[in-house]
Amino acid sequence: MTAQLLSLEGKTAVVTGGTSGIGRALSLGLAGAGADVIATARREQQVEETAGEIEARGRQTLRIPSDVCDRGSLERLLGAVLDRFGKVDILINCAGRIKRAPTLTVPEEEWTGILDTNLTGTLRACQVFGKHMLERGYGRIVNISSLNSFVALNEVAAYAASKAGVASLTRSLAVEWSKKGVTVNAIAPGVFRTELNANLLDSTPRGQELLMRTPMGRFGKTEELVGAAIYLASDAASYVTGQSLVVDGGFLASGVNQ
Repeated sequence: MTAQLLSLEGKTAVVTGGTSGIGRALSLGLAGAGADVIATARREQQVEETAGEIEARGRQTLRIPSDVCDRGSLERLLGAVLDRFGKVDILINCAGRIKRAPTLTVPEEEWTGILDTNLTGTLRACQVFGKHMLERGYGRIVNISSLNSFVALNEVAAYAASKAGVASLTRSLAVEWSKKGVTVNAIAPGVFRTELNANLLDSTPRGQELLMRTPMGRFGKTEELVGAAIYLASDAASYVTGQSLVVDGGFLASGVNQ
């Protein structure tokens, strides 16, 4: 019975930003749990590669690039998924960007661009796919927020504001949509090593401080987010909505570690 609750067999999932880093790990993890997964992002080659990995796990997929800053591309993606699979059960919003800069001098266009991708991009995907889910009376939406939704990290104010907004948007949509069968939750990752941040984490004082602040004494591996995503996307979480599930090795609980 427990295994059935956590199974995604017969489900169709779309993962934005699903071809690299955390998004790729979640795409492959959902496929491993039985879902057919459409991993989408802007770069066609990465979409192709991730689709091949999903198929290697015995699941079906589509090869369709999209951009969360382009509503039309998301609408085309939804149309193609409905043509092939007839439904979308799960939406995971992973697309995001970050750039470090002193807040006093951050260019307004940089600020706007980060919020447009991380926050408004999440809204766009929720609107496009949420409309279909609400019409069906069933859906599981999982947004990716951040520990930066709750605490500040030096010189990434635009990212922090965008991710705090994602956590707030998650609660708002849960209030509006849960009676109609669509749950909306978030995963707030702590510090996870990816190709993009490995040098920063391993070779800088900032990386040393992040490690010191993490009680487990190590950075996360992207596959360690898969369990949280499967849970929130599954029937095991049928009464869970509007929540941010923090997966951070104890970072937010941390006061003095030594």
